[in-house]
Amino acid sequence: MSQPSTVPELGRLSRPGSTMHTDPSNDHKTDSTQDVHDDRKDVHINFEDAEAGIVQDLDYKQEKPDSEWDSDPENPRNWSNGKKWRTTAVVSVYTFVSPLASSMIAPALPQIAGHFKITNPTIAALTLSIYILAYALGPLVLGPLSEIYGRSVVLHVSNIVFVIFNVVSAVAPTDGALIVFRFIAGLGGSAPLAIGAGSIGDMFREENRAAAMAIFSMGPLVGPVVGPVAGGFIAESLGYKWIFGIISIVGGIAGIYGIFTIQETYHPVILERREMKKFLDDEKRGVASVRPHRPALKDVLWVNLTRPVILLTRSFICFMLSLYMSVIYGILYLMFVTFPSLYEDFYGWGPGVSGLSYLGVGIGFLIGVILGGVFVDKIYIRLRDRNGGVGKPEFRIPMMFFGSACLPIGLLWYGWTADKHLNWILPIIGSGIYGLGMITCFLSIQVYMVDSFKYAASAVAAGTVLRSLFGFAFPLFADRIFTSLGVGPGYSLLTGIVILVGVPFPVWIYFKGESLRARDNLAR
Repeated sequence: MSQPSTVPELGRLSRPGSTMHTDPSNDHKTDSTQDVHDDRKDVHINFEDAEAGIVQDLDYKQEKPDSEWDSDPENPRNWSNGKKWRTTAVVSVYTFVSPLASSMIAPALPQIAGHFKITNPTIAALTLSIYILAYALGPLVLGPLSEIYGRSVVLHVSNIVFVIFNVVSAVAPTDGALIVFRFIAGLGGSAPLAIGAGSIGDMFREENRAAAMAIFSMGPLVGPVVGPVAGGFIAESLGYKWIFGIISIVGGIAGIYGIFTIQETYHPVILERREMKKFLDDEKRGVASVRPHRPALKDVLWVNLTRPVILLTRSFICFMLSLYMSVIYGILYLMFVTFPSLYEDFYGWGPGVSGLSYLGVGIGFLIGVILGGVFVDKIYIRLRDRNGGVGKPEFRIPMMFFGSACLPIGLLWYGWTADKHLNWILPIIGSGIYGLGMITCFLSIQVYMVDSFKYAASAVAAGTVLRSLFGFAFPLFADRIFTSLGVGPGYSLLTGIVILVGVPFPVWIYFKGESLRARDNLAR
C-alpha cells in the first residue's frame, strides 16, 4: 500500500462548508486539540476522547480555560474518592452488561431458530452478529455527541435505548424484527465502550488511574465469556426470551442508580453549562452578555468519521495490524456461533451445560492478560536497556510472536479434536489456547499502536471499527464453511488464513518497523 506524498494533518481536517479551521498562531497547542472559532469565543475540543474503542487517549490535553480549573470543586478530579468510585462502578457495570448481551444468546441460537422457524443458519447467526456491527458504527456518532452534550447524558440515554430494545427483542414478532431490535440495542450498548474510559480519565489523574481502568476494562473481557454461560442455563430453564429480560432488568437497575449517581465529567461541557447559566442569569437581570458558543455537530462528526478511515487507507502499519487483529477477532465470534451446535450435536449437551464450553476461551483470556501485562513491559524494558536506554515501539512485538504461535495451535487443536469426537475437554483446551494467543496479540498490537501513532486514539479507533465489522461478518459464513469442508478441514482453512496474515507481519514489523514508520507520514 503506497504512501501519498502528502497527508492531511489528522488534527486539522477541514471540508467545504465547514466552520472548522485553524489559526497558525495556535501551533504551540497540543495536536489533539481542535479550535472551533467564531467571533465571540474559542471553544477547544479534544477529539481523541471521543474515539471508538476501549483504549483512548486519556491524558488531560485540553487547553485549560483558566488556571483556577485545577482547584475548582466542580473539576471531577477534585471529587471525593467515594463519588469517583460510585461513578466508576456504574460505568463499569454498563461496560460489562453490554458485551454480556453481545454473546448471551449464543447457546440459545437453536432455540431461537426453532421459534422463528429459521432454516437458514446464516440468518440465525445474524441475530447474534448484528449486535457487533452496531459496535462498529455506534461509537463514531456517540463519541462526538458526548463531547457536545456531555458524557453523562449520552450514557443515560444510550442505556435507556439499550434496555428498551432488549425488552422489545424478547417480544419480537419475527426474526427480522429481532435482528433490527438487536442492532438498535447494540447501538445503545456501544456508548460505555466508546466513552466510558474517557469518563475515568476525566476523574482520575495518571498516577492513580490504573485501578479504576483495570476494573472498567474487565467488562469487555469477561462479558462475552460469562454471557454464554449464563445464557445457556437461562435458555434451558426459562426460555430464550428471558435472556433479554434479565439483561434488561440488570441494565435498568444500573441505569436507575446511574441517573442519581453519575454527574458530568467532561470539563468543556461542565464549563459551557456554567457559562450558559451565567448568560441566562445576566439575561434575566438585563445585563448584556455573550451567549456561549457550542461547536457544530457536523464538524465534530467529520473528524471522528474521517480520521480512522485515513489511518486505515494511508498507513500500511495501521492497516496490517488492524487486519490481523480483525481476522482473529472474527474467528473468535465464528467459534462462538458454532459452540452450541458442536456440544449439543456432537456431545449431547443441553443448552445450559453447553454454555460452559465458553469458559475455555475465558480462561485463556485471563492467562493472556496476566502474561501479557507482565512480559510486554518486561521485554520492552530489557530491549530498551540493551539499546542504550532508547525505547522503540517495536520492542512491544516479541510477545506477539508467542501469541501468533498459539493461534494456529489452538485452532487446529480445537477443530480436529472436535471433528474426531474426542473427549469434550480437548476442544475446550484448544479454544483456551486460541483465547490465550488472541489476547496476547491484542495487548501487543494495542500498545504498539499507542506508541507508534501521533493520534493513538484514532489508530485504535480504526482497528476497533474494522475488528467489529469482521466480528459481524465472520459468523455469517460459518455454516457454509463447515457444511462444505467439515469441522476439522474448516478449521485447517482458518488456520492457514491466520498463519498467512499473522506469522510474517509481526516478524517484519519487529525488524523493519522503524524504517516503515519513518516512511509513514501518520506514524511517529
